[in-house]
Amino acid sequence: MSTFQSDDAVIAYDDHGTGDVLLLIHGHPFNRSMWRPQVAVLSAGWRVVTSDLRGYGESTVIPGRTTLDVLAADQARLLDHLGVDRAVIVGLSMGGQIAMDFYRQFPQRTRALVFADTFAEGETPEGKVRRNSIADRLQREGMATYADEELPKMVSQSTIAKRPDVAAHVLDMMRRSPAEGAAAALRGRAERPDYVELLGQVDVPALVVVGRDDTYTPVAVAESLHERLRESTLVVVEDTGHMPNLERPDAFNDALGAFLRQVSDRK
Repeated sequence: MSTFQSDDAVIAYDDHGTGDVLLLIHGHPFNRSMWRPQVAVLSAGWRVVTSDLRGYGESTVIPGRTTLDVLAADQARLLDHLGVDRAVIVGLSMGGQIAMDFYRQFPQRTRALVFADTFAEGETPEGKVRRNSIADRLQREGMATYADEELPKMVSQSTIAKRPDVAAHVLDMMRRSPAEGAAAALRGRAERPDYVELLGQVDVPALVVVGRDDTYTPVAVAESLHERLRESTLVVVEDTGHMPNLERPDAFNDALGAFLRQVSDRK
């Protein structure tokens, strides 16, 4: 693990491999360890960078509210710290929305985009109330009960039954997330902008990936995202929920690897 200072937070990160840069952004309420199956395979041909978002993992916990633009700016500062001009930006769930905001702020630094199990719409009034209520709950109760409740929504029942090691990893990440940091991100996500119009302006290649059994971002949501992008590929990973990169890493890595080869060929 390495660290660097991003404004008022110390960000923990890992940097594996050499070559063109692939920046992987985790979702809520996880940490950079969710990308281990991708790092293990893709670092053979790419320089793969993962970090813990502020408020998560081994990075600084900033109480209050952490908005997506701040999280995206941290990623740009990480690239600055590493001396990297452009990267392929990959995000899952909240990480996908951070990737959208990264493109909004830094389009010239975005070589390609990968959106996994995410959506572009802004928050609804009801959603704002719900996210802020969950944030209050996490601060009162901590992460344990919330993590237990969320596990069947994060991974499919098939994964829980057939790959208990994956389910245990997902549960452990959620339980270990600092409640204060997770609450701050939830409050910030409740105020997120609508990225739908931005999608139509994206002028780099994009890959949209979704788990067939994802209840948070159903296939229809991924199809809508795919249709709004000018140049994108849609991959549906069978027998998975919200985290296909962990539930079926071979299928996810195959889809991502094929996309990255196309990106490399465009040099």
